[in-house]
Amino acid sequence: MPDVEARKAEIRRLAEAAVDKPATFGPDLDLTSFDVAADAQSVESLESLEKQTREAALGIGFDTTEAGRSGSYFQMDRSPIYRKVEQMFDNKLEIMSTEEALRLYPELMYEKYYWRNVAPDKDKYTAQVALTETEGYFIRVKAGQKIDKPIQACLFVSENNISQNVHSVIILEEGAEANVLTGCTIHPKVRNGLHAGISEFYVGKGAKLTFTMIHNWSEDFHVRPRTGVTVEEDGTYVNNYVMLKPVRSLQTFPVARLVGDRSRAVFNSIVYGLDDSYVDIGSETSLEGAGTRSEAIARTVSSDRSTIYSRGRLIGKNNDCKAHLDCRGIVMSEESTQWAIPDLASVGAPGAELSHEAAISPIAAEEIYYLMSRGVPKDEAISMITRGFLDLDIPGLPPALRRQIDKALEETAKESL
Repeated sequence: MPDVEARKAEIRRLAEAAVDKPATFGPDLDLTSFDVAADAQSVESLESLEKQTREAALGIGFDTTEAGRSGSYFQMDRSPIYRKVEQMFDNKLEIMSTEEALRLYPELMYEKYYWRNVAPDKDKYTAQVALTETEGYFIRVKAGQKIDKPIQACLFVSENNISQNVHSVIILEEGAEANVLTGCTIHPKVRNGLHAGISEFYVGKGAKLTFTMIHNWSEDFHVRPRTGVTVEEDGTYVNNYVMLKPVRSLQTFPVARLVGDRSRAVFNSIVYGLDDSYVDIGSETSLEGAGTRSEAIARTVSSDRSTIYSRGRLIGKNNDCKAHLDCRGIVMSEESTQWAIPDLASVGAPGAELSHEAAISPIAAEEIYYLMSRGVPKDEAISMITRGFLDLDIPGLPPALRRQIDKALEETAKESL
């Protein structure tokens, strides 16, 4: 397999050249300060996981009973410890570790998918994953298959001060549909560490992928996801991101390329900045095909001493394309900071329709007074307004996960008062 070996060598060469390359945004980290994750043992059943692990997983929407799920993948630190496809979805859906997929489909992966949507030399975090990868998941939905139950995956950190370097690939072949629920979280005893995650999504002709990511971290944990998406003709990609817990620093900026005519991308983000969290989020959509459409909606709340950057970039490359950014934030504390940074560009496409709406403000006093005049105590009024502001209508969420997000919103709003 000379072409595969040549591609492996190229990936390594690119990564080695970027091991000291800082990211464009976010605080720079000393990657040598983190330890190597240890191996974990596989389990026959998710219910055999310890109670604290099961509860942490449930907090990010991962149901260890697997009720109403078409398949599951669970990774502990560096080790895939469980994967399963429900029997009725055999031959329609594949779930495995990325390493296993590389062994089974080396030509396909290296030629078409692996490190094609994200460059290994993008920055020091992509370089670290390329050089010291610790698994990640591979999900493929076969052509024409509509998976009517959500697929769930959990990337779990159980030890302090490790670097979890994962690389995940999702492929929806032509006409396929799937709803993937992914959560990243930690054991209650974990206080610090790093999660560096590469995600590559490939949405085929007429396919639809709804991808929901929920992050629950801790006050001293660093997170560096790097995501690339390609959407072909008549394909749809919907990205939902929720983070309602403190984090030391998070920097993420997924990039979607709408290469096919009439393809579509939607980004929904809900972020609550707590304590000293430094959060730099955003998305980029490159509208390349005719009739392409994109929408990015962000709702952010900053409290305590948190800092939030909310970025959005739209690049119109076709005269027949339309996209909109909607970024709104509430500042709850005099010590917190928010920045909304829209970025619109027309590249050789004067007919592209790109627009944005951005607003950052405290809660309007008249809204609080109105509720207080109806007998609602002030703290509860602020909590109600905050929950309502963050309550985006995210499509494709199972009712149980919707209830969990609602509960987390309510608890977070109360805790920040």
